[in-house]
Amino acid sequence: MVFSTGYCANLGLITGLVARNEKVYLDKLDHASIVDGAQLSFGEAVRFRHTDLDDLERKLERHPHDQGALIIVDGVYSMDGFIADVPGLVRVADKFGVVLAIDDAHSIGVLGPNGDGTAAHFGLKDEVDIVVGTFSKSFASVGGFVAASEQIIHYLRHHSRTFIFSAALPPASTASVQAALEVMQQEPERREHLWKNTKRWQAGLEDLGFDTGETQTPVVPVIIGELEDTFLFWRKLFDLGVFTNPVVPPAVPASQCRLRTSLMATHSFEQVDFCLEAIERIGRELGVI
Repeated sequence: MVFSTGYCANLGLITGLVARNEKVYLDKLDHASIVDGAQLSFGEAVRFRHTDLDDLERKLERHPHDQGALIIVDGVYSMDGFIADVPGLVRVADKFGVVLAIDDAHSIGVLGPNGDGTAAHFGLKDEVDIVVGTFSKSFASVGGFVAASEQIIHYLRHHSRTFIFSAALPPASTASVQAALEVMQQEPERREHLWKNTKRWQAGLEDLGFDTGETQTPVVPVIIGELEDTFLFWRKLFDLGVFTNPVVPPAVPASQCRLRTSLMATHSFEQVDFCLEAIERIGRELGVI
């Protein structure tokens, strides 16, 4: 199913599937669209500690066996670049007989042998019940999607309000998504270069002494700390010709403000090195490194 945005895809999935007396289990660092979908559903939202599957199991052990349940997590956490433990999640979902959904917004086109997402990255495509994605990241367009069994999709077509009562995508946006998908499938060398850029950037930042958290992907946070310092760092980098995204509350805790950097397949090594030189200069000037 195609939605007008990735945000609407998560909202439509969760509110469409989770009914009264049912529960949706979500990681505490899940994207806002998942949190909002869980809160807007008629069911009960239950949040477990970030990546803590033991905590998830303890909560599921209290779940009545005759009630439906959905586990939904980010495939790659958008503010950390951390990859979800899909094998562990599949094990838990199978143990308790609940549905597992993965939001692959930051995974499609990046992870997996063919850029086909987090589950494919672990060789578990057939074990994950639902995959959600957006067209506003690697597809460079607008919109979102839900991929699942025919039975689930048929049910959502009649119960997902963000699908039923929202406008369709413009033809131009749809065509650009189809073209991007063809590039992903036919030109794997682009994804290979993306990962070379990623490793170059990550290694460069670590050698300089920056805190990049637990990133494992082309989403690389540079953790600064306080809000004012983060905005000052962002502005000085911007003035040097380097664009980053300053990330502050409520997206992250107040003490964990950061610059979110994202590598692209079209970046050259020269551009990556230019950015490393700029971030080193500002980092030393502001005493971050």
